Amino acid sequence: MGHAQKRLYSTAAKLAIAPSYIRPFPPKESFKSSPPFDPEVWAALQPPAKSAFFAFAHRIGLGTILTSEKTIQQACVHPSFLQFHQQYYPKEPLPASNGQLALMGNSLMGLFASEYLHASYPHLPLRVLKAAVSAHVGPLTCASVAQEMGAIPLLRWRRQPGTPTRPAVMHTDALSSIPRAITALIYQERSLPAARKFVHSFFLSREADLRTMIKFSNPKKALMDTVAKFKREKPKSRLLKETGRFSNSPIFVVGIYSGPDQLGEGFGSSLRMAEYRAAEDALHRVYLTRTPTHLLQLPSSTFPSERGDVFKDGPEGEYVASPIGEAEVRYASSGRSHIDEDKDDRHEDEWSDEDI
Repeated sequence: MGHAQKRLYSTAAKLAIAPSYIRPFPPKESFKSSPPFDPEVWAALQPPAKSAFFAFAHRIGLGTILTSEKTIQQACVHPSFLQFHQQYYPKEPLPASNGQLALMGNSLMGLFASEYLHASYPHLPLRVLKAAVSAHVGPLTCASVAQEMGAIPLLRWRRQPGTPTRPAVMHTDALSSIPRAITALIYQERSLPAARKFVHSFFLSREADLRTMIKFSNPKKALMDTVAKFKREKPKSRLLKETGRFSNSPIFVVGIYSGPDQLGEGFGSSLRMAEYRAAEDALHRVYLTRTPTHLLQLPSSTFPSERGDVFKDGPEGEYVASPIGEAEVRYASSGRSHIDEDKDDRHEDEWSDEDI
């Protein structure tokens, strides 16, 4: 037994792989003079062990749903691998890829994330809602979840350069297709609520900082329009606390009030900075208003919990649509804002200098 075979069998023993499964190394292809044998290419063409697929399904809690080896293997084969496999094994049938499954799973994950975030944050602006959906079920998140699942050894793919009609295929793109394909398989094998439960458990249960996604070019103008939309008194800034005014490191705490109600609070090394942050805080309190968990209802909860025609079986439970949230106030947009551009300075003076 040569040194290479000894290393191969010792590595297999550490990974708890049966020696009978290991293909003889070096393979017969290595003795051919043309084309030259490439061990990396040969290793990339070898399928994972059957036990690895079932271990993966049980590790993510889907051992009772993903019971077929071919089904799990299909979820781990990216379409970029097909051309690579056909190049070296032209007479063998192509393995099934997850192209269609990933496409369906991506649509389902987008549906689940959109309805959950919209129901949880009804006042969230549209651009922030899209960013939040990408943060929860986007390609980078899917690739990260697949890595946590331990799907990297099962992935079969091949790097492809970009063309004018097709984007490049990178490792992140191929890895992100596995959770999407699994979502589609759960939907096919069980039901839409089962797929939604999987997405909620692995993706929507993660916390994303939505405050960093909401940016304002001028929060004072946006707050003035928002307060006017709700027919409240004009906002006024009040200095709540300060320290070190005549030192090198002063700190000011400013609160913004609409009548007797405090809308927001902010701090800074100057009054202008503290007022800017207080206006941002007031807007965050509006847009990030969250629906309590016990009052949260999702439209997809009307689908039956078992396989069948949803139009014949009817909804599983009573659903009451939540009221539509307030739309985002867009200030100084094509002259539709209530604030006159020529009077911006006058409004700032009336707001900030009166009470600070």
